[in-house]
Amino acid sequence: MRLLLLKHFSFDDESAITDWAARHGHEAEVRFPPDGEALPGHESYELLIILGGPMSVYEDDKYPWLVDEKRYVREAMDSGKLVLGICFGAQMLAELLGARVYRNNEKELGWHRVERTEQEHPLFAQIPQQFYSFQWHGDCFDLPEGAVRLAGSKACPNQAFVYGPHVAALQFHLEASPAAIREMLTRWSAEVVEAPYIQSAAEIRANLDRSEASFAMLGHILDQFTSAKELV
Repeated sequence: MRLLLLKHFSFDDESAITDWAARHGHEAEVRFPPDGEALPGHESYELLIILGGPMSVYEDDKYPWLVDEKRYVREAMDSGKLVLGICFGAQMLAELLGARVYRNNEKELGWHRVERTEQEHPLFAQIPQQFYSFQWHGDCFDLPEGAVRLAGSKACPNQAFVYGPHVAALQFHLEASPAAIREMLTRWSAEVVEAPYIQSAAEIRANLDRSEASFAMLGHILDQFTSAKELV
C-alpha cells in the first residue's frame, strides 16, 4: 500500500506512521502544502493522512494554500480513497463533510484521557475503553451528519469519528513523539498557561513515556484501517 502524508509544520514528526508503514512493507511519501509543494495525482496512493497543524481550517484568507489542499482532500474522499485526518486534519474532514469547526471553550494541551463511546467499531477493535493521548488544540468541530462518533474527552466531546466506508478522523495525537512534544513546548511555550485543560510543561514532560503506548494504539488503528479496506 502507498501512503501520502500531508504535513503542516516543519518539526512535526511523522515517524510513528512511516515506521509503521516500513514494518508492513508499505511506501510512504510526505508533502508539505504550506510551502506550496505540489500534490501528486490521486493514483499515486491508496491512503491519505492529513496531519496536524497550528493553523485553523477556517483561515483560508490567512493561508491561501488551504483552498487547494481542501479541494485535493475532497477529491480523495469522493474517489473512495482511504482518508485519515489527525487533529487539524480531523477538523478539515469535519468541515468538508459540512460540519462547523470553531474555537473550543477550552484549549486542550497535554496528556488527556479519551473515552470511547458505546459504539462498537472495527477501527477501535483493540483500543481500550479509556486511554491517555497527547492533545494540542484550541479548535473543535461538530459531528458531521451521517458520521459515527467513536470517542470524546471532558474538554472536547468529539474526539474521533468515522464517515462512510473510507473516512476516519482523530482529534488526538497518538503519533506525537517525545522529540516533537519537547519542540512544541519550546516553540509554543506561550500557549502553556494556567487553564482547566492545559497541563504544565513539567507535567507534559513527565509523561512522555506514554508515547510508546500511543504508538501501539496508532498501529492497531492503522492495521484495521488498511487491512479491512473499509470501515464496516
